[in-house]
Amino acid sequence: MAEKRNYARKPAAPAPIAPNEFGKLPPQAPELEEAVLGALMIEKDAYSLVSEILKPECFYKIAHQKIFESIMTLALHQEPIDMHTVTEQLRKNGTIDEIGGPYYITLLTAKVSSAAHLEYHSRIIVQKFLARELIRISTEIQTKAFDDKTDVDDLMQEAEGMLFEVSQRNLKKDVTQINPVIEEARNRMLLAATKQGASGVPSGFHALDKITSGWQRSDLIIIAARPAMGKTAFILSMAKNMAVDYNSPVAVFSLEMSNVQLVNRLIMNVCQLEGEKIKNGQLTQYEWEQFDKNINQLLDAPIFVDDTPSLSVFELRSKARRLVKEHKVQCLIIDYLQLMNASGMSFGSREQEVSIISRSLKGLAKELDIPIIALSQLNRGVEGRTGIEGKRPQLSDLRESGAIEQDADMVCFIHRPEYYKITEDAQGNSLLGVAEVLVAKHRNGATADIQLKFKGVYAKFMNKDDISDDENQFGDNYQTISSKMNDMSGAGFYSEGQILTPPPPSAAPFAGGRNDETPF
Repeated sequence: MAEKRNYARKPAAPAPIAPNEFGKLPPQAPELEEAVLGALMIEKDAYSLVSEILKPECFYKIAHQKIFESIMTLALHQEPIDMHTVTEQLRKNGTIDEIGGPYYITLLTAKVSSAAHLEYHSRIIVQKFLARELIRISTEIQTKAFDDKTDVDDLMQEAEGMLFEVSQRNLKKDVTQINPVIEEARNRMLLAATKQGASGVPSGFHALDKITSGWQRSDLIIIAARPAMGKTAFILSMAKNMAVDYNSPVAVFSLEMSNVQLVNRLIMNVCQLEGEKIKNGQLTQYEWEQFDKNINQLLDAPIFVDDTPSLSVFELRSKARRLVKEHKVQCLIIDYLQLMNASGMSFGSREQEVSIISRSLKGLAKELDIPIIALSQLNRGVEGRTGIEGKRPQLSDLRESGAIEQDADMVCFIHRPEYYKITEDAQGNSLLGVAEVLVAKHRNGATADIQLKFKGVYAKFMNKDDISDDENQFGDNYQTISSKMNDMSGAGFYSEGQILTPPPPSAAPFAGGRNDETPF
């Protein structure tokens, strides 16, 4: 019968640390691990200094992981932490022999005299852990990449997910004493005063900016609507206002449209040209001149477009960091949230995945300290309701996850009553060409209903008091007439693109035009 080892008298020899396949030892700091564990057992309340930094898996040696687990258990039950209580807890866990017995605990406490530099040592241990995690992930990916049966797209998503989880662990932020925060708040107030009350990034829509004081830093703003309400037209009108009118760099992540389609929408907006004409290039001489004149507004504008399909939160985080660092981007716009994914992570339902995405977007807004605007779809609940009020969106109409409402600092709805054949409000005012922005949730301010002007033919939102180029020159009653080389009605010959103001009563509407109900 083999002799039983007495762990109470001498410690077990530490397990040998095997070199990896490259002949190198994994990143580790066993001496610091011993110093930290010893300090936790000799210094009262030392655990509170590292409870948010260290987790059991951060320790390299298995014995040290089990010791820290026992310390965590004692702290959870608000019991004293010292060499005796830790030893007793290890006995309860049945792991006292695995770590080297009570003698090893005694050795740990004998190696340190105070908890000085405890936090600094703990952060080094975490850095070594993160390095080991990266090595583990890269090794797994490398092994699977050599397997011919592995689908490369699935492997890339798995790699993204694992790296995302590692990056999330490293986003911890220390607490800050209030004095520097007060100074930062004061500086932002002074900056807002110089911008006539707009402390954030102005949207260019005056009534909306009056409510929000501009889109605020670290806010997650959800802009939701049913299809054909003009979500993309709204954010592009806003992006143009931000970049061109206020010179605020903005990035647009378009998961639905290609970058060329997105730029075509911007050209419609800025040059006031119909979408069909931009697609087929059938512009009159006057319209080409109009294009050449107005397109200069977009040239060199600080607008950055990314049309990566099925963008993951991990990819977005990497690209957003680079945009903010290299191009000083002040606002991110995502079109739209439900097309994103949290690749590499498994979820029980799509609702859980959308919850992770919305939570990640809020975290990214705080990390980069910029507003993030995400478009969102609404469910069909609004379609089943009747009446003027019934067609107005509600927070309960947000699609796929209640977490969107919870995580967002602001939720705005876009509503065009005209789309539902509602042409007058309760007071008899015309709703033709009117779009409403309903601020349904505003964590740091008031809610409100704001009216804007919508020019469907140009996919353009405007302030109610803005006058477009065509209205400024010709009023609302103007018309483009197709070429009539052989007009038998006696109305005369008109060259293509000739503008009549006011239009003659006999003139027919332009065949290729769109009315304000065109869905964008």
